[in-house]
Amino acid sequence: MDDYTWQAMIQRRKARRQQMLIAIPLLLACAIGTLIWYFGIWRRSPEFATQAAVAAAKEHDAATFQKYVNLDRITEGAYDDLTVDLFAYDSTLTESSKVLFEKFYVLIKPQMVEGTRDVILGYLNTGDWTLPDGTDILKGRQLGIDYERFIERSQLRNTSLEKVGELRRTGENTAVLPLDIRETYTNTPFRLEVQLEKGKEGWQIVKILNYRAYLDAVAPIFNKDIESYIEATSGIIAKYNETLDACRQRFTATTSTEDGSLTDGQRAAIANMLEDEVIPALKKRQRELDEVKVPPGAAYLAKQRKDSTETTIASWQHYIKAMRTGDQSEYAKAEALHKQELAIDLRIEDIIHHTAVSKNIPNLP
Repeated sequence: MDDYTWQAMIQRRKARRQQMLIAIPLLLACAIGTLIWYFGIWRRSPEFATQAAVAAAKEHDAATFQKYVNLDRITEGAYDDLTVDLFAYDSTLTESSKVLFEKFYVLIKPQMVEGTRDVILGYLNTGDWTLPDGTDILKGRQLGIDYERFIERSQLRNTSLEKVGELRRTGENTAVLPLDIRETYTNTPFRLEVQLEKGKEGWQIVKILNYRAYLDAVAPIFNKDIESYIEATSGIIAKYNETLDACRQRFTATTSTEDGSLTDGQRAAIANMLEDEVIPALKKRQRELDEVKVPPGAAYLAKQRKDSTETTIASWQHYIKAMRTGDQSEYAKAEALHKQELAIDLRIEDIIHHTAVSKNIPNLP
């Protein structure tokens, strides 16, 4: 290798070393700058909080979700929006009764808010909507309200998120995020807006600004569909009510005794009537109801009717077995199912009553 070539190679190596000496600090500076931006700016921004909250909901990460969403404040505000005029248009209630109901809803607010938060967290953890059970005060109507119906009216279980809009700052410590959602029963789109606030722990979603507007937008659609379904099925319900009322009268007459004890003949007659007349009538009524086209907004009512039928049949089946065998555990099973059926039937009555009352709401489409 001649001297010229040797010197050129040395110069190239020196140049590469100089480039590396310059590049390494630049790369380090970029990395440090990125880390500063990510941890110091981006992770403390409302944009990051919204992305983290949405991701946590999709991944069923309840812990992360709670970090960026203040469930207590959201459920408190939503509860007020849901109950603010629950009885305003019910002409069957006196003004004093309405005041009492409003006070009642204020009184039970802490339990309702806490229960709803737990239901949401349960969904975030498991992906399933599980309502209070066991000894929970919100189970059934222990608190004086049908919690299952309350959750259904909230649209919580049948609202899906379709698109996250562009966040806009409304102040130094506040921002608003639009969310394109859809009510899945009636396929109704709506743009919801949520408010974010910056606190000591960073940004959080703290309120649904137009939740009441969402409820008002979908309610007329539900009411119209339910009214249509009730009208379409009224003939079926009336026809079988006559049949079942006649069976009920015979049941009462057959079970009427002076000492409260039934003879073997009475038990056999009751079991045969339930098995040969009542249960077939219930099944036939449900088959006819199943043949009626259910409008989307009436799907929940139709399901409640079917659940009532199935629960009633199951209850009677245990009762028949108890009548024929004398097994006390079968009586207990029948009674437990009967209580469930009564709760469902009350819920159905509430839905029908609320739909009738909704006709008094101004500007109902």
